Amino acid sequence: MKARVNLTIEEGLLEKVKSYAASRKSSVSELVENYFRTFVQAPPHKSIVAIIEELPKPDLPAEGDLKKQYMEENAGKYGF
Repeated sequence: MKARVNLTIEEGLLEKVKSYAASRKSSVSELVENYFRTFVQAPPHKSIVAIIEELPKPDLPAEGDLKKQYMEENAGKYGF
């Protein structure tokens, strides 16, 4: 069910909006309704755990000393 709403906007702006809507084969009402819809439809919230689980997994060897590997790989670059 649709309801009517009265809006007051500048005439020049209204003409531009009507032209824009016509170029999109839409109406001003549809544009306004879709714009309002963006405010009331909250994006789905994910838990921090779900976000972390979606991160790409690093390609690390199963065994080995990561600190030693880092030091060896960066010794020349950083001088340690």
